[in-house]
Amino acid sequence: MNFETIKYDNYTLISFQSEKLDSLVAPDLKSEFVHINKQKERNILMDISNVKYCDSSGLSALLIANRICKEAKGSFIICGIQPMVKKLLKISQLDKILIQTPTLPEAIDYLYMEELERNLGGDDLDD
Repeated sequence: MNFETIKYDNYTLISFQSEKLDSLVAPDLKSEFVHINKQKERNILMDISNVKYCDSSGLSALLIANRICKEAKGSFIICGIQPMVKKLLKISQLDKILIQTPTLPEAIDYLYMEELERNLGGDDLDD
């Protein structure tokens, strides 16, 4: 398997084992995002620290996850982005759209801060 999915209380974590997020992996990943959404999950953290290569299919999958989470009033956070993938995100200007953190613990902290804001009524700021 190219990635592993683990369900936690407030989020689902997808950890990549593969070094590639490309057209061979993207369809399964998109299906996983839809499945997570159907389970009424709204927060997805994605650890891509092993990913060294990403193509347009991979970027498309990331955008789908971001849209699914936003529509569910949740968060999609990517962590562990390697230099080549970071460069691609910057070139495609997705670095301005996708929430990114250097490490998984920082992604979890970021998620809990967003959840706290939503619970305090701060979710209207995005609308």
